[in-house]
Amino acid sequence: MTIRVLIADDQEDVRSAYRIILDAQPDITVIAEAADGTTAVALARDLRPDVVLADIRMPGLDGLAVTRLLAGPGVANPMQVVVVTTFDVDQYVHTALHNGACGFILKRSGPALLTEAVRAAAAGDALISPQVTVRLLRTFRAERTTPPTDLPLAPLTGRETEIARLVAQGKSNAQIAATLFLSPGTVKNHLATIQRKVDAPNRVGIAAWVWSRT
Repeated sequence: MTIRVLIADDQEDVRSAYRIILDAQPDITVIAEAADGTTAVALARDLRPDVVLADIRMPGLDGLAVTRLLAGPGVANPMQVVVVTTFDVDQYVHTALHNGACGFILKRSGPALLTEAVRAAAAGDALISPQVTVRLLRTFRAERTTPPTDLPLAPLTGRETEIARLVAQGKSNAQIAATLFLSPGTVKNHLATIQRKVDAPNRVGIAAWVWSRT
């Protein structure tokens, strides 16, 4: 299956670079480009790409607003949005994830991470630039007001707790399935239940919830 991607970035050279990188992959094709957020939302709703790559700073609607409109809470048919930005700012990361982003990567991360993020999003997984992930983990631990506990991550079952902790370690669905000797479909069903129980918009939200309790 070919992963269909919409690129939203106000810089033409950036869009061209992304197109070259992604179209060079045998399983990815760029179906449209947008130079502003308003156009990105309209194209996404019309074309229903598998993944939307959204820059944060764009004319009209910025990437955070685009994410909220396409993937945020209350969206009937949410899309997979990966935020790509030059700006490594905590507020942007938190807002993007709260708005439903399934990935947050920095433009300096390179082509390999870009393609990996697209594939992860299309598979229902999530990817965050490693340097951002480390800082998020430190932030959650620094902000914690209660001491660590070895108690189960209620209200999850034992199996759901195992899966949630593996998600927090950055494991993909396939890796979790292999570790726990489950089918990928079973893992996906568990993740849907976990998201509902902990009120997380996606697997990144699950990871954040685990980090805040460990």
